[in-house]
Amino acid sequence: MDKLKMQTANKADENFKKLAEMFPNAVTETIDENGEVVRAIDKDVLMQEINTKVVDGNEERYQFTWPDKKKSVLLANAPINKTLRPVRDDETTPTGADGEGKPYCSTGSVDFETTENLYIEGDNLEVLKLLQETYLGKIKMIYIDPPYNTGNDFVYEDDFAQSTEEYLENSGQFDEDGNRLVKNLDSNGRFHTDWLNMIYPRLKLAKDLLSNDGVIFISIGQDEIENTLKICNDVFGKSNQLGIISRQMKSGGGTQGKYFAHNIDYVVIYAKQYDVARYFRGEMSEELVTKVYNQVEKNGSRKGEHYRTMGLYQSSLGVRPSLRYYIKCPDGQFVIPPGTTFPDELVEGETVHPVSTDGVWRWSYELFSSELAKGNIEFKRTENGVLVDEKGAPAHWNIYTKIWLKDRQAEGTIPNDLLTKFENRHSAKEISALNIPFDFAKPVGMIKYLIFIMQQEKDIIVLDFFSGSATTAHAVMQLNAEDGGHRKFIMVQLPEETDEKSEAYKAGYKNICEIGKERIRRAGTKIKEEAGLDAQNLDTGFRVLKCDTSNMKDVYYNPAEYEVNMFSRLEDNIKEDRTPEDLLFQVMLDLGVLLSSKIEEKTIAGKKVFNVEDNYLIACFDKDITDDVITEIAKQKPYYFVMRDSSMANDSVATNFEQIFAAYSPDTVRKVL
Repeated sequence: MDKLKMQTANKADENFKKLAEMFPNAVTETIDENGEVVRAIDKDVLMQEINTKVVDGNEERYQFTWPDKKKSVLLANAPINKTLRPVRDDETTPTGADGEGKPYCSTGSVDFETTENLYIEGDNLEVLKLLQETYLGKIKMIYIDPPYNTGNDFVYEDDFAQSTEEYLENSGQFDEDGNRLVKNLDSNGRFHTDWLNMIYPRLKLAKDLLSNDGVIFISIGQDEIENTLKICNDVFGKSNQLGIISRQMKSGGGTQGKYFAHNIDYVVIYAKQYDVARYFRGEMSEELVTKVYNQVEKNGSRKGEHYRTMGLYQSSLGVRPSLRYYIKCPDGQFVIPPGTTFPDELVEGETVHPVSTDGVWRWSYELFSSELAKGNIEFKRTENGVLVDEKGAPAHWNIYTKIWLKDRQAEGTIPNDLLTKFENRHSAKEISALNIPFDFAKPVGMIKYLIFIMQQEKDIIVLDFFSGSATTAHAVMQLNAEDGGHRKFIMVQLPEETDEKSEAYKAGYKNICEIGKERIRRAGTKIKEEAGLDAQNLDTGFRVLKCDTSNMKDVYYNPAEYEVNMFSRLEDNIKEDRTPEDLLFQVMLDLGVLLSSKIEEKTIAGKKVFNVEDNYLIACFDKDITDDVITEIAKQKPYYFVMRDSSMANDSVATNFEQIFAAYSPDTVRKVL
């Protein structure tokens, strides 16, 4: 049996393996500062392989950099020994660490057994690392509303934010004398550097979670829009930029600003792969529908449908072969676009090669005939027709194609990059309707709009790792209720304590996560009530997971550092306060099993057994496991089986273990803790 790693992947190791596979001749060894032989990539060989000029030393070149950028890369790649612990019910014993680094109690999950939504409490950098194995390439959409860096001494903008000092303390960014390295004030020379060092490693990790056709939307203000574009070009590639949306925050003017009242913020949009991302399509406006699609079909299979017409001949069309031909009208008259060249025979469909001054139809005769048979052509008598007869005289017919409203609504329209319908007052009203004390949330309608224009399937996963008051979760549930979708959300938020003077604290919300979770609860209830029977199966639940230290003791990761005689008291390498379900979720992270997977608890020969996703993973963490237990589990033929290394009842069970699986389920992957 193999031993589980129980820690996040080392991204530097993964990158090295990829380069080694592509360019094995660039793999070498060198001596590090401690005199030890370590692996390395020969830069000169690598550059020669990709046939470009080596840029090194102080040579001038175009690049985007800032102090500590290399450290940000290392921070993104470095592994961590953390886990996500499930919180089924309201906690009574503090666990994890809040924004101050202190254990705290969380309110519990909603519909833990059946929901496919996740609410994760913890530092988003750590959480993104923990999700790498399980959600690599599985996220279709990411929306984030990171701190705008407006000049306050906060990593997050709003009043419930983590201060720079607290963030630095949590992330270890202090010098040897205990002094913090940066102060995120606009008077500080590192003002933008601090923000860049915060956002860069998170975006690098987020990119890996996106599917090939996935897209990230980033709300940002004017203070960091320039750096956001530069850093996204660095992480995602400029060629993958899909656009920048400007959003009107409020109507009218204002008092803030020296030269202009600030009324615009932005949504920056990047694809994982530009050529794979789907084209965006939006809904047609009511004004367009009313003004343009104002004709109603009176006959045929599309009777009662609205449509608009467009002339089959357009004067702006360039000359093309096979598009100049006769069409026979209802009274027998033959018509053709204006010009000087005519077909030799007066027969419908007879073509002539046009000259530069000749008009042509939009469609070929074959397409015209096909659409005529479908009822998509309309002939209208006119006294001022632009078409001519076979003699070049003005004809008394015009010919139009029908463009059906229903077809165009299904196809959608190209979205505008200016949003005026989703102002801050809308989000304030939404929050107030739920009696949730929170400021600076984005409107639900805006997030719904961004999800809709992606034109993705209705079962995608939407991730927000700066979730705040959980507007994104609210939007996902609302859109699912409206269109019958089954989209899932993953919310990630630092459990930052609320200010004791704030309305949130007075209302009983001790940290920002409690605000977000309660909003989801209330929004879910409200959506179901308003939708009635249509939304009774709507998933408005969420599994609460808490980022915490690993379930495993240090000896699990560094056995060589412990003396042999110490192992008698360290035989169980699992921390005493951890539950079997805690272990299960860390195993799921390690094996790449979705954290929303169905989990069933069963009893086999008196031992608790977890069955995840119908035998995909079976785990048993009880002690004194016998041959009978192993045999019953093997008979179920799981893809994975996991147990504690020290849980076998005796040496005989350990000896028979492999034989039992070889007999009943030889393909099962067996792992131990």
